[in-house]
Amino acid sequence: MTEPVEALLFDLGNVILDIDFKRTTARWAEYAGCDAKTLWKRYRPGDPSHRQHERGEIDDAGYFAALRTILEIDLTDEQFLDGWNATFGGPIAGVEDWIAPACSAVPAYVFSNTNPAHELYFRANYDDLLRPFRTVFTSSGIGHRKPDREAFAFVAREMGVAPGSILFFDDALPNVEGARIAGMQAVHVRSNQDVLDALKPIIRP
Repeated sequence: MTEPVEALLFDLGNVILDIDFKRTTARWAEYAGCDAKTLWKRYRPGDPSHRQHERGEIDDAGYFAALRTILEIDLTDEQFLDGWNATFGGPIAGVEDWIAPACSAVPAYVFSNTNPAHELYFRANYDDLLRPFRTVFTSSGIGHRKPDREAFAFVAREMGVAPGSILFFDDALPNVEGARIAGMQAVHVRSNQDVLDALKPIIRP
């Protein structure tokens, strides 16, 4: 039997904010004067340096240094940072319909696999959108990243809610499966409608 939902936990990228790393590699290709499709093929999100960056084990400069080798381009840190932040495309259409009602109905939080540079960017540019959430947990801030079980256990402890009473939303299926292994209820988000449908029993008038 499913436990009553006592708290909500949302991924950030492609659940609340539009994220597309093809925008990032396209910007880097402009700076490097190379073909964007070729650069995209070289880019490997989730490689060891990417995971280290998202766990806070290397800083932004360290990750950009790794990218110079991986991508075979010699950009400045400033150029890498500009392209890195180009991944953000603004709020997902329709999120304003559920953020305030959801955050008013039960305690609501965000948990993102992210890094210091992106955290600085989204906190500076989307503060009003994220303000209703009690806490925005970041993988680089807590030292654990999804889908690792310890990442979900850490966040549940910080929330003070039993995992089985947390409803988690993420667009990445491995993260959804990881949350379920950790004992959470979880929704695989393929569109904003998936979020709205799952929230109906919680925020119904």
